[in-house]
Amino acid sequence: MVFAAAMFDVPALYVGGVGLLLALGAARLWVRLAASGAGLDQATGPRTIVENEAYPLRLLVRGGRVRLAVAAVTHPQAAGPVPVDRQPETPAELRVNGLKRGWQQIKPATLVLGDPLGLATTGVRSADQPSVLVLPRIEELVVAANATNGGEEALTAGASDAHGAGLGKRALDFEIDGLRAYRPGTPASRIHWPILARTGELVERRLVGGGGASPIVVVDAHLPRDSSALDRAVRAAASLCFHLAPSRGCALILPGRRVPLWIDPQLRSWPQAHATLALVEACASPPNPRTGDLVGTVFWVSAASDAPPLPPSLSGTRSYLVAAFPPGLGEPAFRVAGCEGHALERVRPRARARVA
Repeated sequence: MVFAAAMFDVPALYVGGVGLLLALGAARLWVRLAASGAGLDQATGPRTIVENEAYPLRLLVRGGRVRLAVAAVTHPQAAGPVPVDRQPETPAELRVNGLKRGWQQIKPATLVLGDPLGLATTGVRSADQPSVLVLPRIEELVVAANATNGGEEALTAGASDAHGAGLGKRALDFEIDGLRAYRPGTPASRIHWPILARTGELVERRLVGGGGASPIVVVDAHLPRDSSALDRAVRAAASLCFHLAPSRGCALILPGRRVPLWIDPQLRSWPQAHATLALVEACASPPNPRTGDLVGTVFWVSAASDAPPLPPSLSGTRSYLVAAFPPGLGEPAFRVAGCEGHALERVRPRARARVA
């Protein structure tokens, strides 16, 4: 307006133009004085959260010597700005979303100060950048109908089940072979046909472990297809451990380690195992666990695009391949965290060929 008044010799435009320039200068001065004494103090937050949970970022807004009409706290990963009162000390809380698995550093929040007309704004950033360990979330374990002890429909097991880890009334058969009398509803694949042909007696296969065998979960982070596949595999391993351990404990074998990490049935060691799973990263070599003295069912959890090479030590154990990208093996025995679990007898011939 001042430029137009000078170019076209219209003195009336000087009034509005000069008035707006004065308002802009006053707004900038007002905001600068208010920001000179303002700040953000951050309270201590939780050290760990689970995936998909929001991190509570608690802040204390310190007002400056000059009070403003507009003030809000923002964060790049929060849903939106949180307005704050013009008091000397005002608490504010932001919910930081979208944190991925592993150690994550929370970016600083910003206190945005402005005038009522929106002519000038400035920001004051918090000094602290806390770190939080994001744990893999626990998901339901869905057991296929033909994997249960009576041919029922698919069963689900979640953290809300009894003991936090059941498989419903009937569970996957995770132990060594045995026989029992046929029960109506048993799938045909479970019937022992050679005995039927030889004796005419109808019996079915069962799997009994004698009460001493504990399942073993092996995390294979060798050359994952991508980071999303590795995250799904880690969630599947965490979910399996959490669902299986309350029965008779569970052994967890992590990349780079040959000695299992034991998870007791009371889940006293589960926080340590959960935190260790959160730190799993891709590695260049496949795991080679010492499973010779372990007699429980092995769950080999892989994030690779194809069936992984399996160690010869698994030849004498009942095993499942839990894959983020199933290698075309038909209907799985169970599903968990976006992965499918298949009995390893269907995978072993191809896996042995790759090892050879």
